[in-house]
Amino acid sequence: MVCLLGDNGAGKSTLIHILSGVEKPDLGTIRVSGIDVKIGSPAQARDRGIATVFQDLALVPMMPVYRNFFLGREPTIGWGPFQRFNSKAAIAMAEEALRDFGVGATAVRLPIGALSSGQRQGVAVGRALYFGSRILILDEPTSALGVRQVEVVLGHIRRAKEAGVGIILVTHNVQHAYAIGDKFVVLFLGRQVGTFDKSDLTEAQLTRMMAGII
Repeated sequence: MVCLLGDNGAGKSTLIHILSGVEKPDLGTIRVSGIDVKIGSPAQARDRGIATVFQDLALVPMMPVYRNFFLGREPTIGWGPFQRFNSKAAIAMAEEALRDFGVGATAVRLPIGALSSGQRQGVAVGRALYFGSRILILDEPTSALGVRQVEVVLGHIRRAKEAGVGIILVTHNVQHAYAIGDKFVVLFLGRQVGTFDKSDLTEAQLTRMMAGII
């Protein structure tokens, strides 16, 4: 798992917008599984197996969890002009997919705004895994969470990692990154300071690099 670290204004958001197809790069090359690719839109990123969970999670608070889970990819029943949303199938599939992410059968039917922050992160991560993402970009997933909720979210990330998904964790929290990361990419004022394996540096050294003290 790669952790992309940097203080506010370091360029983290711009980079993940490029990787997720929201913005186009001025120059440089993007490689997925060793192959040069062009990503001109979020749809092209999804086609490449790249899913991004932004800070706002792209969820609709008043909609039930199962509707949010399939938002934009709704299972249907019927034919032609008589097609309609298959809520029974959606509920069953969401229940099964989210069981390991701390979202039970009852919670799947609740408005997603009624869930805790950790559970909402679980829905976002579970949705990405369900639709076959090979690379999962998480934008500040532990921001503004309490200690208990942070542990819940880090548990979701570990589960995705164990499932064989490539994780890019974007954060400015060194403690959270160091606890879970394997490799660290440090940005400072829009430039890459370096890429490091966990065995190459301590948490204190990582903190100083983020602050521009090398």
